[in-house]
Amino acid sequence: MKIMAANSNLPLARAIAGYLEMPLVDAQVRRFADEEIFVEIHENVRGEDVFVVQSTSYPANDNLMELLICIDALKRASARRITAVVPYFGYARQDRKPGPRTPISAKLVANLITEAGADRVLAVDLHAGQIQGFFDIPTDNLFGAPVMAADIQARYGDQDLMVVSPDVGGVVRARALAKRLDNAPLAIVDKRRDRPGESEVMNIIGDVKNRHCIMIDDIIDSGGTLCNAAQSLLDEGAASVTAYITHGVLSGGAVARVDGSALKELVITDSIKPTDAAKDSDKIRILTIAPLIGEAVRRIADESSVSSLFD
Repeated sequence: MKIMAANSNLPLARAIAGYLEMPLVDAQVRRFADEEIFVEIHENVRGEDVFVVQSTSYPANDNLMELLICIDALKRASARRITAVVPYFGYARQDRKPGPRTPISAKLVANLITEAGADRVLAVDLHAGQIQGFFDIPTDNLFGAPVMAADIQARYGDQDLMVVSPDVGGVVRARALAKRLDNAPLAIVDKRRDRPGESEVMNIIGDVKNRHCIMIDDIIDSGGTLCNAAQSLLDEGAASVTAYITHGVLSGGAVARVDGSALKELVITDSIKPTDAAKDSDKIRILTIAPLIGEAVRRIADESSVSSLFD
């Protein structure tokens, strides 16, 4: 088994390799003067089981091309099996046709990864479960809930908690976290989204009065939805609102929006390399998922159960 990293999230790749007590593959992923990507592997990988760690976060297209070219380089170097480890799967929100004459870009990206030569895919908290079906190769979808539940129990376990889904579509995710928190009660934020990036909170389903609310979601992008939901929960009498989000996209002025919001704290994972602004924020805390991914990599290499990680 070998671990190879492209450039999107080197700290996470190094942490995964550290968990597995092995070095990263000696490889170079660099740019020519015209920004073409060039990959060169400086050690023998023939017959090896190679895991390529690369989130397809901003800049999504550059990072996706790095992943595809790394896979092609490994394939031509006669690696026995190539696993694309994609902690954050970009384009995942384009998983269906929301209107006429629109693409299903998540399916296109799945095809690209498969055609490049990947033998299997390992992702974390895919935006929609059906994306696993877009791949014609084995796909493992890890869940961040165990890592988050352990942190919530350690920090807020003695408080009167309520798990909150920021929209109706996230109820399954919220219910799974609530079950891990000794079957904590569940509330739902009913929102309307007229266009991407803009939403309006309409109702809070559930009694949140005097409860410490834990909002759970897979992605925070602009932060508008989350900050509006936090204010609405406080308006309904919640004692405090903390958000746990797997993928901290945090584009544009999202960090400033979170800093100025009613949120007590925003907890994200390192599936995407945090920006300097996110690391410097007093309201944003970062959990590592390197042990979770590292253990899944070990089990895939050993041909043992990955799903038992979440029992």
